Amino acid sequence: MAQDYLTDAFIRLRQKLKGISGRILSDASEAEDILQESFVRLWRRQYPIGSEKEAEALLSRTVRNASLNERRKKGAVRLDKDFVEDSPDSEYSLDRETAYAEMHRKIEQELSETQRYILEEKEYGGRTLEDIAKELKMEPAAVRMQLSRARKKLRETLKTP
Repeated sequence: MAQDYLTDAFIRLRQKLKGISGRILSDASEAEDILQESFVRLWRRQYPIGSEKEAEALLSRTVRNASLNERRKKGAVRLDKDFVEDSPDSEYSLDRETAYAEMHRKIEQELSETQRYILEEKEYGGRTLEDIAKELKMEPAAVRMQLSRARKKLRETLKTP
């Protein structure tokens, strides 16, 4: 049933998702690749999706994040080639990009899908815990607890080398 929701949402939102990715990457063929890779990745992982609305949110978030990751990869490569000189700005940019990539990897590895979603929506989406709770059909206290646990896991992983 979850795969049906995912497939239906993907078919219905395909052009919108391609547009999201295309705006981030500025390349239609790369956007199409990201779209396909995102769908296949979600299909293989078989997330417990309870509605088409959940499938839409998961697809949108996955495509957006994959597009941003691709753009960041290109940015890191461009910095390596363009800024050969030893300038503090280029060094800072590369260090920052590396730190971001490491944090993103830890978020993907250490947090559950629910924790990742709550963290993203709260910290980067600017949404309230109450709004997130309504969307996830959870109590606000439960969402707050999941956010707290996610932050704690990340702090612990940052402490260990």
